[in-house]
Amino acid sequence: MKDLIKELVEACGPSGSEQAVRELVSARIADHAHAVRTDVLGNLIATVRGGGGGKRIMLAAHMDEIGVVVSHVDEKGFLRFGAVGGVRPQTLLGSRVRFTNGVCGVIGADQKGVQGDLPRLDQCFIDVGACARDGAPVQVGDVACFDRPFVDLGGRLVAKAMDDRIGCAVLIEVLRRLGETPHEVHFVFTVQEEVGLRGATTSAYGLEADLGIAVDVTLTGDTPEARTMAVSLGAGPAIKVKDSGMLAHVGVRSWMVDTARAEGIPFQLEVLVGGS
Repeated sequence: MKDLIKELVEACGPSGSEQAVRELVSARIADHAHAVRTDVLGNLIATVRGGGGGKRIMLAAHMDEIGVVVSHVDEKGFLRFGAVGGVRPQTLLGSRVRFTNGVCGVIGADQKGVQGDLPRLDQCFIDVGACARDGAPVQVGDVACFDRPFVDLGGRLVAKAMDDRIGCAVLIEVLRRLGETPHEVHFVFTVQEEVGLRGATTSAYGLEADLGIAVDVTLTGDTPEARTMAVSLGAGPAIKVKDSGMLAHVGVRSWMVDTARAEGIPFQLEVLVGGS
């Protein structure tokens, strides 16, 4: 499982440019589904046809990650950029980025006007080693992901794009292990979650499932100065009660809790102030 996670998180797939991730996932699931297709938006959908008499179930995880998009290349070859998804200014300075064409760069900031405060996005730039606009190996509209190593910290994994390649890895493993079922199960690897749940929305309408379950990451309350919440790292998967955008179906939540208890699976209940 760790090797699968490593392979997935190291792929570069900002929202709208998930091709590399989709190819990796497709190769992993091709032999385990009755049908695999990509819809017009880019969602990858693997279908297991049930034996009949069951429900239509949608299991979803998103392939995309946050990133940056080039908005301007100046005369010296430095890149100005905008955010793709929820990029946080406090994580930017000194960060390396990797464009989908393989070009790498590092983020810096204008010194004038910053003076110890966090720089605004419009005060930051990317240095790709170019000396002039004509020599820049990228252009306006090119997108990049953050380039950070995969590290195993004694069984706890650190990497970029854990949100939500972890969910993708879980879906791949569930598909691989799924035996005979009366249900028609659709494993949906969605696009553009970080910019508004676009892939999940279109695929849900398209499939018209009886039941939908999204597998994604969440926050925890057990790190220094973290917001107080009842979820801790390593204490089991979190079953959502609510977040700022939805209330989990009471029946589905109860079924998950009862199943976890019956199978001896540790779990946590999640009430999230933010979230999607």
